[in-house]
Amino acid sequence: MGVEPLQGTPWLESLWWVFLALLVAAALVLATGVMRRYVLLRSGGAIECYLRACGVKGRRGSWRIGFGRYGSENLGWFPILSLRPRPTARLSRRGLVVVGRRAPGADDTQLPADVTVLEIGWIAADGADPEEAAYEVAMGESALTGFLSWIESMPPGTHWQA
Repeated sequence: MGVEPLQGTPWLESLWWVFLALLVAAALVLATGVMRRYVLLRSGGAIECYLRACGVKGRRGSWRIGFGRYGSENLGWFPILSLRPRPTARLSRRGLVVVGRRAPGADDTQLPADVTVLEIGWIAADGADPEEAAYEVAMGESALTGFLSWIESMPPGTHWQA
């Protein structure tokens, strides 16, 4: 009486197919993320910046890295680690003002040292400047110059309504 050799065990073969399916899914997610980043940067008007909502707890209240993409009416902000094709935040250009400007502080440990933090808000309905910032945006010096120029300029044919 001899011992029969093991033919392929079915659970091992199933495990192999599950592993392969997970590997293909991970590769697809990675390829989609790379393609999204390529499309955002290739279409122009995109800058790398950090965004934080002021006075908000949780994820929105902490610094998040992403891309700001200039438009004629607003700045669309896309998180860097997302597959979402639409911006997560839209910062309207109408009435946008810089409330304050500062270097990263002790609370801003997620930020690189060479960025500038802008505190931004919107003019109230009565025309008064905002008392507190609604968002904070952090970016490098060259992106900062472009952002401030974008705020101060307006596209041809645009008429601001007071």
